[in-house]
Amino acid sequence: MPVVGYSAALEQFHPSDLLRWCREAEEAGFGGVMAADHFHPWTPTQGQSPFVWSWMGALGLATQKLTFGPGVTCASYRYHPAIIAQAAATLAAMYPGRFWLGIGTGEALNEHVVGGEWPEAPIRLERMIESIEIIKLLFSGKKVRYSGKHLRMESARLYTRPETPPPILVAASGPKAAETAGRLGDGLITPAAPPEKLKMLLERFEKGAREAGKDPSTMPRLLQLHVSWAPTHEEAVNNALKEWPNGGIKAPKQDIRSPEDFEAFAQLVRPEDFQGRVLISPDLEEHRRHIQSFFDLGFDEVHVHNVGRDQSSFIRAYGEAVIPALRQPATTSRQAPTS
Repeated sequence: MPVVGYSAALEQFHPSDLLRWCREAEEAGFGGVMAADHFHPWTPTQGQSPFVWSWMGALGLATQKLTFGPGVTCASYRYHPAIIAQAAATLAAMYPGRFWLGIGTGEALNEHVVGGEWPEAPIRLERMIESIEIIKLLFSGKKVRYSGKHLRMESARLYTRPETPPPILVAASGPKAAETAGRLGDGLITPAAPPEKLKMLLERFEKGAREAGKDPSTMPRLLQLHVSWAPTHEEAVNNALKEWPNGGIKAPKQDIRSPEDFEAFAQLVRPEDFQGRVLISPDLEEHRRHIQSFFDLGFDEVHVHNVGRDQSSFIRAYGEAVIPALRQPATTSRQAPTS
């Protein structure tokens, strides 16, 4: 059966509450957790932003079988990649086969807090590539050094390591990053988007993997999906506008620096702005069809974030009506053309 994951919005909820909901999600049939790595919430009213690495250590103990990882960490500004390699290796050693490492290029909202320049997207991609190279070197267990265009590491070695390094899943929302995910990563993470864009990203991901001599059919593809489910349509719309207005902001988000700036943009958001970005519906069958469409495209896991505050009702409803009704697709984009 396809895996439906629970997207843990640490920028929105208290970490202790999220641990309880993750236990409920595991009991309801969710198969994994994608945990937000933020220093700030998107808007002040969301109200939280705990340290995801501490929280994931607790998550492994609070649940039994759920796979989990950060969706996603930027390992080249707020963190040095050597620190992320150490943190990831520790979690993978403690919870074998359950932890994966999600890596992305980051957003100014979280990364600017350490000061310095926030560069253009091509430089952010270069820094992400260097961070992945450093992490892989450290996962080898050897004493290593690194001197790149942007990042440096003096002599270093990881002493606490798992028997098998955790998979590195690379976040991508554009073609260059998708090829990078296939070439350097072990899998792909991307946010929900129109089918034509997702097909393009999957094809570029597969292209990068094949060029690196890898079999893309063996590499996981995770998708993060934001929804607003509630008993009534009016409540679902209100939840989206109040709790997750950033989901309706059409301006590029990577360069916005503060929750207050996001809040100012959010004043312009209207219900129609969520079209194609956040599924707003009280109809669980519509949710099932929507999620099934991503599995049919070729994704292995769909991690769902319900933007409303009543997480227990959402988890229970999905566990009863959505997850059991999903089917394994007969064909997927893993058979994409090799051109």
